[in-house]
Amino acid sequence: MGKIFVLMGKSATGKDTVFKRLIGLKELSLCTVVGYTTRPIRRGEADGKEYFFVSVEKWQDLKREGKVIESRTYHTVVGDWHYFTVDDGQIDLANQDYLFISTLSGYEQLKKFYGAEVVLPLYIEVEDDQRLWRSVCRERRQAKPNYDEVCRRFLADQQDFSEEELMRVGITQRYKNTDLDECVKHIAEDMIRLKG
Repeated sequence: MGKIFVLMGKSATGKDTVFKRLIGLKELSLCTVVGYTTRPIRRGEADGKEYFFVSVEKWQDLKREGKVIESRTYHTVVGDWHYFTVDDGQIDLANQDYLFISTLSGYEQLKKFYGAEVVLPLYIEVEDDQRLWRSVCRERRQAKPNYDEVCRRFLADQQDFSEEELMRVGITQRYKNTDLDECVKHIAEDMIRLKG
């Protein structure tokens, strides 16, 4: 039986970068699942690569059809953005291990759907001042920077990933992303061990 590793952390902790590095490690032999979102596509993204970008109506249709495995909604300054995983044939646990990026809520929903023995957490951290700086720099590169949303997301993460919430879902292992190479090395070593 394959495993689903769920990479989590506050915004700007380097999840996307760590994700790409882990996917690139041949010894891990990880597959990815393209998630879905109703948020607008960002500069440099491609539909079907980072996400499938769909309408709110399509999200609602998939929920009604019972195809949404997990979903989470972000109440942004420009409206609600929904991110979700669909039971669309991408996941084959009989033959593969997978790596996801998600939230604590998404992790819990995946665990409920597939089981705690299959879904395993990987939580990465970066100091708050560094995260805020990274967020501002990333937003500056957008065609229409929205710094209100950067601030909203930063503050929301303080609650969403509070120590109480981390303890509630049973996350005790942390990976500090102060040195990318070391962080990826430690995560990869633990993944190999957890895969058995």
